[in-house]
Amino acid sequence: MSGDRPNRPVHGTAAGGPYIALPPTAVDAVPSGPTQLMVIWPGFDPPRTAEALAASVPLTGVPVWRVYLDLPAQLPGGLGSGAILDDAGVELYGAAVEGAAERLPEVVEGLRRDLDVPEGPVALAGFSTGGAAALLAVARGNVPVGAAAAVAPVVAPSRAARAVEKRAARERAWTDASVTLADRLDLGARAADIAAGGAELLLVGGAKDRVVPSGELAALRDALRRHGATAETVTFRMGHALAAEPGTEARPPITEAVRVDGVLSDWFRDRLAVTDDAPDAAGARPDDARGDTMEDDTMKDDIVEGDTVERDKAASGLG
Repeated sequence: MSGDRPNRPVHGTAAGGPYIALPPTAVDAVPSGPTQLMVIWPGFDPPRTAEALAASVPLTGVPVWRVYLDLPAQLPGGLGSGAILDDAGVELYGAAVEGAAERLPEVVEGLRRDLDVPEGPVALAGFSTGGAAALLAVARGNVPVGAAAAVAPVVAPSRAARAVEKRAARERAWTDASVTLADRLDLGARAADIAAGGAELLLVGGAKDRVVPSGELAALRDALRRHGATAETVTFRMGHALAAEPGTEARPPITEAVRVDGVLSDWFRDRLAVTDDAPDAAGARPDDARGDTMEDDTMKDDIVEGDTVERDKAASGLG
């Protein structure tokens, strides 16, 4: 692809899988460094497809290519269903997470060619199972990653299954191979590898999430920090899903998705973009002189926990 960049989504195939690429059409920001490409994966729960996630969390204000990929596998019913209690469910989860991370180098190579994107580190993002894939890709280090955000990433498949066991009143039927696979995909156990990837990290969770409790994200953040990573968390009053069922088609975003989109957009813009509201020569933003606003106080009802006051302020326009 050459010449003027398109201002509409681009559909293509990379590493054997389809993608939807949203072009860098932000009118108030330009890239601040070499990162011109972001790769984003959906989850096993709504939104379950690249198309649905691109509609729910478009990250329009981030001035780089945002490319949404389907996962290599899907789990019918999602992570909250009894399917995760069987070997087949764990194997599908492993195929999705490990497959996505393994394909990333080939995906990025194809996207650079298709979209005429220069060499440089990429940004990653993902929801739920896709969030785990993004963090595993950082840990593997096969592609340089400058920044990665994971929304409700599955920190530990075994703990997610334990929660389903309690709700379903049945025990899982995992073979030793499935237990080994789940242990291999425990992100807490991979914290040192993730930190070694050198990416700045954002973990976004829901205080009402029964699949990935927000406490697990806080524990993962702390483990990452102990290994030297720059990691932040933000917790909203929301459950696990970012779209209504079935979560396979493009639909108008629900409130939770709008809030998540805003936080991710601000966070990535801080790291990947020069914006019209960038700090002046004295290092202060124009809004700093006004102090707290009523809008900030309103947003406190939506954000349960944020690592910094700046993060709360960045999200204040999303309610």
